[in-house]
Amino acid sequence: MTTNRHSKRPQARLGRPPKDLAGDVKSRILDAAQQIFLKRGYQSASVDEIAEMAPASKPTIYAHFDGKQALFEAVIARVIAGLTNFEGYAPRGGTATDKLTSVGTELVERFLEDTVGVTRATIAEADRFPALSRHVHEAGRDRAAAAVSHVLNTAAHTLQRGPKGPFGTKRSHATAQIFMDLVLLPMLMRALMGEDAKHLRKEVPGFVRERVNFFLAACETDWG
Repeated sequence: MTTNRHSKRPQARLGRPPKDLAGDVKSRILDAAQQIFLKRGYQSASVDEIAEMAPASKPTIYAHFDGKQALFEAVIARVIAGLTNFEGYAPRGGTATDKLTSVGTELVERFLEDTVGVTRATIAEADRFPALSRHVHEAGRDRAAAAVSHVLNTAAHTLQRGPKGPFGTKRSHATAQIFMDLVLLPMLMRALMGEDAKHLRKEVPGFVRERVNFFLAACETDWG
């Protein structure tokens, strides 16, 4: 009896991919952790479930993170960094109103898309991790304000007010925070209270432009 050496094809190997095909292990761990934390909350999430979803062994996870708390903090930090990264972003439009409407819309849409679940998870753990909750608020606010202040300074030149107006260097950060309070906070609070995200997104363009007009009118008064 002859045997066909080619009759048996090699079986596809199941399980964890080889190390050289695994990609960025740390990113996979954070992706899985974010999904699990948002789905189950901090207390109900387990490193075992994160390891299975990643996939990565528990020793590999602990090689990158000290424990579940460190993993939770890393997930929050990564989300905030992504939300507030405006490097290379150029607001659309030729007028100050258009530019500010563009950056305001971008802010609101980013936060509605990515931060509602993370914010809820952080609020739920505020008693357990008060420092983390403060950091999320302060880091998100400060990083976003830095990006917005750059646009505000550009808007000052568009309005030919020069560096001494309310968008000037000394006041730009505080002015940016006021701008975000006007534009971002109302929409974010509505989303946190459970309003449908699709419905909110339809309102964003008109809402942002209305707030921008109010903001610029207040700035004109301040200049006067």
